[in-house]
Order: sequence, then C-alpha cells, then structure tokens
Amino acid sequence: MAEVKEFTLPDLGEGLTEAEVVRWLVEVGEVVAVDQPVVEVETAKAMVEVPCPYGGVVTARYGAEGEELAVGAPLLTVAVGADASAPAAAEGSGSGGADGVVAEADGADAAGDGGAGETSGAVLVGYGTGAPPARRRRVRPTPVPAAAAGQVNGVASGYGRHAVTPEVPVRAEAAEPAPGPVPVISPLVRRLARQNGVELRTLTGSGPDGLILRADVERAIGAADAPAATAEPSAAAASAPAADAGEVRIPLRGLRGVVADKMSRSRREIPEATCWVDVDATELLAARRAMNAAGGPDAPKISLLALLARICTAALARYPELNARVDTEAREIVRLERVHVGFAAQTDRGLVVPVVRDAHARSAESLSEELGRLTGAARDGSLTPGELTGSTFTLNNYGVFGVDGSTPIINHPEAAMLGVGRIVPKPWVYEGELAVRQVTQLSLTFDHRVCDGGVAGGFLRYVADCVEQPAVLLRGV
Repeated sequence: MAEVKEFTLPDLGEGLTEAEVVRWLVEVGEVVAVDQPVVEVETAKAMVEVPCPYGGVVTARYGAEGEELAVGAPLLTVAVGADASAPAAAEGSGSGGADGVVAEADGADAAGDGGAGETSGAVLVGYGTGAPPARRRRVRPTPVPAAAAGQVNGVASGYGRHAVTPEVPVRAEAAEPAPGPVPVISPLVRRLARQNGVELRTLTGSGPDGLILRADVERAIGAADAPAATAEPSAAAASAPAADAGEVRIPLRGLRGVVADKMSRSRREIPEATCWVDVDATELLAARRAMNAAGGPDAPKISLLALLARICTAALARYPELNARVDTEAREIVRLERVHVGFAAQTDRGLVVPVVRDAHARSAESLSEELGRLTGAARDGSLTPGELTGSTFTLNNYGVFGVDGSTPIINHPEAAMLGVGRIVPKPWVYEGELAVRQVTQLSLTFDHRVCDGGVAGGFLRYVADCVEQPAVLLRGV
C-alpha cells in the first residue's frame, strides 16, 4: 500500500525563518525521484532550489507562487511505495488546476522495510532522514456514492488558507451517521473535530474515496460560526481604519524586510558620522588603462571597483580601527585581522551586499575577478547565504546611479563604509593651473564609538591620496 509522506520547508541556514515560493518545478500527479528539486524558493538572502527527500507521486502542493511559507510549514506530500500511482489516479478525477491533497499524514506513516518507499540520503539543515518509525495501521475509507462525490468541486488542501473551497456545504445536518469506520486518516483531523463538536460521520470528505480532510472539518466549523460572525463583527474589524482607495500597500517581507530591519537597527544602535572629500581621479583612470593594456587583449580586465577595493584594504592596514565591530553586551570594540570587503549591488530583488573574502590578501586582478563573479551571481539570484554575510567593511559605488554624494547607512555590525560618487570632468587646479580633470567625491561614514574624527579623516585622506596618485600604493608593496 502506498504511504503519503509530508515534506516540510527545511531550515535553509543562516537563521532564516521563512521563504517565498517563486516557482513550482513539479505538478500534482507527477512522479518525482529522491533528491529531485521540486520548488524554487526565495529567501531573504538567495534563490534556492529545494530537493525532496522522497521518491513517489506528488499528491499535493502547499502555497501558491508568490506566497511566503515559514520554515517547517508543509511544502508538498508524496505517495511512496508500490501503490503510489493510486493517489495520482484519484487526483486526476478532481477539477483541473487545483493543488490538492489526497491524504493527510501525521508523520507516523513512514516507509517500512524492503522498499515501501524511497528516502533521501542527503540531509538539509534542520531536516534529515533517519530510521523510520513504527508503521501505523491505516483505516480503509468507506466508498462514497458517485452522487455524493459529485457535490465537491475540486479537492482541497489540508490547510484552510490554501484550500480550494467546494461550492456546496459539506456538512449534512439532517443525514443519519453512516455505519462502519469513519474515513479519516489523520489523528489531527479527529482531534480538531472532537474539540469543536463536529460529528465526522455527518461530513462528506473532499479527498479520494470520500476521505475527510482537515479542510473539511474547518469548513464545517466555519459554517456553524458564520451566523454569529455575521451578526457580531469583531472589535478589531470595527476599529480598523478604512483603506484609502488610492493606497498601495507593499509588505515588508523577504529581502525588502531584511534590509528594512537591518537599516533600522544600524540607525538605532550606531552613532555614525560622515566626512567627505572631492578627489581628482584622473591618474587612477590612467593607471587602470595602463594595467589593462599591459595584460593584453585576452587578459581579464581590472575594474575600477577592484582598484578602489585594493586601496581600501591598504588603508585599513594603516587604520585598523575601522576594520572592527562593537560588542554592545560586553562593551568592547572587536578589531578584526582579516578584511572581508562587501560591496553594495542593486538587483531586481533589491539591494544586496556580496562579500569578497580575505580581500587584503588579493591582488587587483584577483579582486576584479571575484567582484565580477559575485556581481553576476547577484543579478541572477544565485548568491549563497555565505556569500552575503560576514563583511567587515563595505564599499558603496553609488556613482553608477549618476549622483555625486551620499551619507550611506553603515552595514551593521560593521564600523565604516566608503561611498564613491560619479566621476565627471570638472574644472580643477592641477599643478598651479586650471584644467579639466576627472573628479569624484568620496564619503566615509564611520561608527564614532570605534574611533574619533582624526582616525576617520586620516583613513579618508589616505584613500584620496591613492586615488589621486596611485604610486602611493607602491610604498606598501
């Protein structure tokens, strides 16, 4: 006999508690293999394909595309075992296009010995496969006449907010309880009915062969409470303000929600200050052209951002106070030996900060290569959580948006961020004469707890000197 197994959204790591369904990779009734990706979800940090640890027939999907699910919430159910094709056949008799559930398992239904089902050898964070628990005997549902089964328009999910609601009531108050076993598999459904005084024998199940699902019980409870709810609206609804017809409300969730929380925390905890300076970047641009010309036509090009990152790592070696964080509980400043440079990248999903690990140990060419790889991954949404965390200093090139200056918010829990404006030709006094030079503005936002203005000014001045005269960097080579 086939057994129905429920696969829940696993913990995807880095403390994430929810994910948004982006795209289903399987349909209800489709046969899946062990560890086959079944859904693509978007967390606050990356896009992830989630593999299913079971092999069999998909009997239900939970959550529509664009809906947010919590870690531990059901993703789908799979019928595994020799009779796995039976649930799929029953599903095919329902209305098309609905994500249905044909049975509700309580976690005790597991694969027995000798091929009752397939399980994954891989283990996701917070979700693993171990020895199967003892097998529980299942109650065979009684057949339902065709006329009664025809009353249900489609099948329903085991969770009310995902359900496809039948157009007719499923509770028959006047019907006599039918003899024989009640067609219920899940003890959760029985307990829900018992707690709310619902007689299961009076319900017509929406599952295959009249199986009573949790959604059926919830609809029966809702039908009984509907008159009272209509006559006496809740105080919360009465006190809710009327929505303006011109309002558009956008939920702060996913990546946007994480950015909002992090920025709010940064402004709440960090006493930041900003200093800035105009810089002649003509020589730096000339040095970049010379480096790329020396490498030949087939060599990878060195980006301007890579040169700026290399300058920042040299400046942090001189001013290590800014490669730090503050431990507020211990009331300590924690200086960090390794430099992991984050850089702000605007994507279709929002603002992300990929991280170049051990930037202090990389050459300009290595930095350029890694920055290019991470930028491409950010744009296609394939960055891993590990590539988006752990930065110790952030470089923000907002000049790509055509602006000159900014006072950026520090990327908590870092202590500083360097912003770079657009590089534009401007009149500039060069060697005692007025000339047209390529000028940009550098701004440094720093945590005033880790240092005073003298250190921050010294850091910014050194960066400016290296931009104006790249040969200054040779002193540290």
